[in-house]
Amino acid sequence: MKFEDLGLLPELLQAVADAGYSEPTPIQEKAIPVILAGKDILGGAQTGTGKTAGFTLPMLQRLASHASNSSSPARHPVRALILTPTRELAMQVFESVKTYSKHLPLRAICLYGGVDIRAQIEELRQGREIVVATPGRLLDHVQQKTVAFNQVEILVLDEADRMLDMGFIPDIRRILALLPKQRQSLLFSATFSEDIRKLADTMLKSPQLIEAAVRNSISETISHKMYAVAQEDKRSLLVHLLKHEDLRQALIFVGTKFGASRLAHFLLRQGIEAGAIHGDKSQAQRTEALEAFKSGAIQVLVGTDVAARGLDIDDLPHVVNYELPHVAEDYIHRIGRTGRAGKNGSAISLVCPEEKPRLVDIEKIVKRKIEHIPLPEFERGKDHGSGVGEKAPRGRGRGHDDGRREMAEERSRKTDRERAAARIERPARMPQLPQTMAHLPKLDFDPSKPYESRVPKARPVEAAKGPERPRRQLAALLGGRVKP
Repeated sequence: MKFEDLGLLPELLQAVADAGYSEPTPIQEKAIPVILAGKDILGGAQTGTGKTAGFTLPMLQRLASHASNSSSPARHPVRALILTPTRELAMQVFESVKTYSKHLPLRAICLYGGVDIRAQIEELRQGREIVVATPGRLLDHVQQKTVAFNQVEILVLDEADRMLDMGFIPDIRRILALLPKQRQSLLFSATFSEDIRKLADTMLKSPQLIEAAVRNSISETISHKMYAVAQEDKRSLLVHLLKHEDLRQALIFVGTKFGASRLAHFLLRQGIEAGAIHGDKSQAQRTEALEAFKSGAIQVLVGTDVAARGLDIDDLPHVVNYELPHVAEDYIHRIGRTGRAGKNGSAISLVCPEEKPRLVDIEKIVKRKIEHIPLPEFERGKDHGSGVGEKAPRGRGRGHDDGRREMAEERSRKTDRERAAARIERPARMPQLPQTMAHLPKLDFDPSKPYESRVPKARPVEAAKGPERPRRQLAALLGGRVKP
């Protein structure tokens, strides 16, 4: 099937051709006709299958009748709202909207946090038919009354499962309460769960389920490998792989923001160009790191699940799971950054003994045994199920020396912290008085006690007494008579 067979407008077909596409993907082939018919849908497809264009193209066609070249903001009210969980995904969707609407006089804006809100307010005042936003920043505009939803016709929730994981559902419900009841709603997700279906029941009306592939499936063009390694040797193994296994461009996933920054800093000290992307980074820093990674200026980009969700990197060859995700479905999201559009990709996992249960869950959800690549110098024993061990002599080499050095530095920092805490808790000592030196005369008093003079106190001098005067009766003094 060709895009021409889907009934799209000539302006949209021209934009698709300019982007270099000629045939729709399975999710596009199924979703576009349904959306053009004005029906609600619950769409699912693995990451990298073109689901963004699957809802962008028909949405633009339904809004084409409202397109206007007028400069008046009143002619450009908000008619379509697209919600995404992260800034990176919002920017990706926004770029897709701009790409396919370049031959239509429709205006779009991308709203996300981490940047000055005043520029966004000024742009909204000029009128925008399409708003791509993250829930938090959109509610900021709602509070400041800079955006109105009374003419919204289409609502799109992209990556709804990630919104659920990130706790955005209360914000989503607040936004839904502000929208017109009569609208078309589209919910897209890379994976489905029962909670997602419950959310769909509250916002969709008689939706049509569209799945381009088996639920929670993965691309067949991605190879899966795992290395058994002790937790304390992971960094050394990662350096070994980056330097000796030709990982020229790798996206590395860790579990925490602090871990992402620390791992990137460690790789830089090993002579590997690396950057980090996570929620504590400003938008400018995240954009700079992403652009450097795309251009090849840095070899490695370390990120968390939240920050890296929605990253669109052409021909990304490798994804490394430095730490396995706690939720097996997140493994699908991670490796979905590679092997896109039918191209080959590699998913590498570093698995320590403590992560054995997570590995078992991942193998169940991907329905395959992940290949174990043996590296004896990094393994410890053979009782991990898939080959991950617990105890064995550590290998020798520069990587292990670096790892031991890092551990020693960490122990030293911990000791310093403990000593500082002990100093804070220890009661203050009384100052010690200097001891009498041998060459000084011996004191005949105790210097630690208050000084008391040994000179006897002089008796007060009594005044000289004269002859005593006769005492008068009180009455005589007052002029009265004194009784004899």
